[in-house]
Amino acid sequence: MKTVILDGGIGQELVSRSSRPITPQWSSEVLLHEPHIVTQLHGDYIDAGADVITLASYSASPERLARDGLPEQFDSLQHAAFQCAAEARDRSERVGVRIAACLPPLVASYRADTVPEESQAIASYRRIVEAQADNADLMLCETMASIREARFAATAALESGLPVWVGMTVSDELIPDSPCRLRSGELMADAVEQLMQLGVQAILVNCSSPEASTAALDDAVASGLPAGVYANAFQSVEALEPGGTVASLKRREDLGPDAYASFAATWRRKGASIIGGCCETSPAHIAELRTRLATLGLD
Repeated sequence: MKTVILDGGIGQELVSRSSRPITPQWSSEVLLHEPHIVTQLHGDYIDAGADVITLASYSASPERLARDGLPEQFDSLQHAAFQCAAEARDRSERVGVRIAACLPPLVASYRADTVPEESQAIASYRRIVEAQADNADLMLCETMASIREARFAATAALESGLPVWVGMTVSDELIPDSPCRLRSGELMADAVEQLMQLGVQAILVNCSSPEASTAALDDAVASGLPAGVYANAFQSVEALEPGGTVASLKRREDLGPDAYASFAATWRRKGASIIGGCCETSPAHIAELRTRLATLGLD
């Protein structure tokens, strides 16, 4: 199976390129006030070799916008996110680049305890799906920290009729001879089983350390579905509180493009067919991993 290359980090990369102060709405702020930066970033990822680019609407959930006093911006942000991605794709000479809709954690990343109750969560995810489905090639539920969160997002996404990929975020704590667990403490294997029963098309590990992602990949591959990884390059995510800003998180200095590409080669050999990068990875990381996989005959 040919390797599908995802793009890399969006939010952190936009923060580094933007002239605006960091807020809890980070990527949404840039979409509203500096959309040309978003378009350029998507274009850079396409030029680096990404086959799939993801809408920059991660922070534009109904719950986050309501919390920050911006509920009326939902529709305009969703539209702006698609416009930026579509413009970048249209400008590119590469053909076949797909746009992934973004179904993020509704309230906070990595925090299973903040997931709304079922009816609210599915209603919010349906709003996101309705806003994105007509212009997307696939649905990407990402950074799901618990089985509940993944199930709610996937349920709404599957109603679109588009392929649904689900990315689970796992604990960065590696315990020898112990099964891999989500950030909720639940077993990754149990999450995989439930996602298979729902009928999703791919299971991924995302926004976890490369080391933890490598360990969790086995459970995803065991599903028999297309599996993948797009890891982050944070030192730790423990400092990020709900409503906080990404300024509280620090980048690992040992995960430049070359080191990250080495992990990508390992993931491919272990059975991953969908590979990209998450927070604190850049177009340079995607270009290097694409080159490395091709050089090794793993593309």
